[in-house]
Amino acid sequence: MSLREHLQELRNRVLVSAVAVLLGAVVGWFLYEPLIEALKQPLDEVSEQRGSLATLNYGDIASPFNLKLKLSVYLGIVIASPVWLYQTWAFVVPGLTRKERRNALAFVAAAVPLFASGLLLAWFVLPNAVHFLTDFTPEGAVNIVSADAYLTFVTRIMLAFGVAFVIPLFLVALDAVGLVTAATLVRGWRIAVFLSFLFAAIASPSPDAGSMIALAVPIVALYFVALGVAWFMDRRRGRRREQALRDLPDDRAAPLDDPADPL
Repeated sequence: MSLREHLQELRNRVLVSAVAVLLGAVVGWFLYEPLIEALKQPLDEVSEQRGSLATLNYGDIASPFNLKLKLSVYLGIVIASPVWLYQTWAFVVPGLTRKERRNALAFVAAAVPLFASGLLLAWFVLPNAVHFLTDFTPEGAVNIVSADAYLTFVTRIMLAFGVAFVIPLFLVALDAVGLVTAATLVRGWRIAVFLSFLFAAIASPSPDAGSMIALAVPIVALYFVALGVAWFMDRRRGRRREQALRDLPDDRAAPLDDPADPL
C-alpha cells in the first residue's frame, strides 16, 4: 500500500479502537461504585486493624466526578482490550490472509487472558502493598490519601503487571514473523531473568522482596514458556523447509551426452 493508504488504515483502526474504548467506558461508568469500594477496602482494613485513620480525600468539588471519569476510561481500556489488541496486530501485519487472520485471533485469544492474569495478580498484591506502605505512618498520625493519587498508584501497578504478562507473547509473535529465533532467546535467558527482576523491582507496588518476587517469577516462567513455544515453531518450520528442498527437482544431475558429439 502507499503511504496515504497506510495512514488511512491507521486512522480507521484507531477509530475502531477508540469507539470500543468509549463503549467500554460507558460500561465502566456503571461499575464505578462497586469497584471504588473494592479499591478502598485495603485502606479500610488498615483503619480497622490498626486503629489509625487511613482514608481517601477528595481535594476539590470536581474531584469525585473526575475520579469517576478516569476510572471509567481505565475500565473501558480493559474491557475493549480484545478489540484494540486485534487492531494493533492487524495493522502491524497488513493484508491478512485467512491463515494470518487465524493467527491474529489466536494472538488476541492468548493476550487477553494473560493481560487479565496480570491484573488479577496485581489485585491480590495490592492490599499487602498498601498495608506495608501505611506501616510507615507515625504513631498517632493519620494517612489521608488523595483519591486521584491513589487511583494513579493502583492503575499504574495493575497496568505494569498486565503488560509484563503479555511481553512473552510478543516474543512468540516476533518468532512467528522471523524477527527472533529460539536460539536467540536461549542465548539471552540470563539477560531476560535479570531484566525481569529489574522490571519487578521498579514496577513493584512496595519495596518489599515479596512483591518483587510475586511479579518477577511469573514473568520468568512465561519467558521460558515462550522459549519452548518458539523452539517448537522453529523446529516445525525447519522440517517444512527440509521437505520443500527434498521436493525440488534435482538440477545438479549431469546432462545427457550429445550423440552427435564425436567425443
